[in-house]
Formats: sequence, C-alpha cells, structure tokens
Amino acid sequence: MKEFRNMAFPYVIWIAVMIVAPMLLILLYAFTTAGNDVTTFHFTLENFTRFFSDMVFLEVLRRSLFIAIITTVICIVLGYPIAYIIANSQIKHQVRLILMITIPTWINMLVRTYAWMGILQDNGLVNQILGFFGIGHVTLLYTDFAVILGMVYNFIPFMILQIHASLTKMDKSYLEAASDLGADKVQSFLKITLPLSLPGVISGITLVFLPAVSSFFIPKLLGGGQYVLIGNVIESQFLTSGDWNFGSAISVIMAIIIMFSMYLTKKVDKDESAKGGDTV
Repeated sequence: MKEFRNMAFPYVIWIAVMIVAPMLLILLYAFTTAGNDVTTFHFTLENFTRFFSDMVFLEVLRRSLFIAIITTVICIVLGYPIAYIIANSQIKHQVRLILMITIPTWINMLVRTYAWMGILQDNGLVNQILGFFGIGHVTLLYTDFAVILGMVYNFIPFMILQIHASLTKMDKSYLEAASDLGADKVQSFLKITLPLSLPGVISGITLVFLPAVSSFFIPKLLGGGQYVLIGNVIESQFLTSGDWNFGSAISVIMAIIIMFSMYLTKKVDKDESAKGGDTV
C-alpha cells in the first residue's frame, strides 16, 4: 500500500502545481482589489458587483448560455442517430466509423476552426457551390450560424462517442425479451434502448455544454470579433484590459455555473439510472 502512495506522489505534486495553485490565485484575485503586489491586496466584492450590475455583461452571459444550450441540443439531435447506427453495425464497420468520427479530432481545434473560415467566407466553398447552381451570394461567416456550426462540428464527436459507448454496453437480451413479449422496434427503443442509453446522453451533454459555454476562440474567429461570448470577455480582461481581478471574478462565476451544471447532470443521471433499474 505504501508503494502505491509513493507512486501517486508525483501526480499529487503535478495537480498541486498545475491545478490547485492557479485556482487559488484566481480566487485571490477575484476577491481582492486591483494590483499585483500581495501586500496591497484588500478583500472586496466589487468585482462581482460590477459584473451583476452591468446589463452588458449579463447579456453576454445570457447569450453564452443560449449558444451553449443550442449547440448541445443540436449535438444530441444529430449525434444520437449517428451513435445508434454505429452501435448497430457490424464490429468491423464500427471500428471504421468510429475512426471517421475521431480522426478529425486529432487535428488541432484551432486549425479546424480556421478551415471553416475558408469554407464559409464570401468566396469560400459553400458560396461557390451555391453560385454553381445559380443561387445568389449568402453571408455565412461572422453570424450566429457560423458560431453554432463551429461549435457543433468541434464538440459533436464527444456526444457521439459517449452515446455509442452507452449503447454498446447495453444488454441485448432486454431487446430480445421485449420482442418475445410482442413489442415492436419503436416500443423497444422507447422503453429499453433510450432509457438505458441516457447515461451516455447525459455524459455527452456535460462534455459538450461545458466547453461550449466557455469557448472563446470559436466565436472570435467565426464571429469576426464582434460576436462576444463570456469566454471572450474573460480573455480580454486578462490580455487586453489587464484587469486580472475582474477577469478572475468572471472566471469564478463561470466555474460556479459549470459546477452547478455538472451537479444537475449528475443528479439526473442518478435518477434515470434508478428508474432504469426499476423498469428493467
């Protein structure tokens, strides 16, 4: 047992230096006045008051949550059928299809987002195809559509993989029993497949919603800079305005929202698992 503790020691040090220490610094800056000299710090709630008293920041937060929710819903609507088809394919085909889903994620997300800029721009691939069919020019870049498209493209693999894992772990004997009892495919899906796959859906929601709500370079690139989400505000406070205290306060607010979202999804997951166990 002592050997295992010794083996974990380097990881504890890494976590303390790379995760705990930065988080403590963010908390320190969030609850103190401006300045980098520790001896001049004074405790204050002014940074949080400033955020919640300014309608501009609240509107940015509302828009960020809205975009993240829309992105998550689209990923569920598109990702579930894809995961279902893959899970019901032959094993050798499943490997190839999963590779098709995961290979794009091997490329840096920033590079993939830049690629979408080229596709969606005025003389990009989409407008060239539309022009070939005689359809007029359509403005796609620097719009809500472009931002949501970029987020869905980058985050949907997480949804597909989580749902696929949940579907492949499902005991197929339940479906056979449902068929023997006279249930058709639709009834079997609604009563068995869907409830048993909900843990994967909920895990996918967590993996999509959390990065979507805090994303900053996707709206910056595909939104043209004028499309500001909460991640862009935090970035500007640290890199442009130099107001680390206010930027840290916004980061703490987002961390609370994210932890609350994780708590809700975990609670729903437990409730659905209990219901699924009772049903089966």
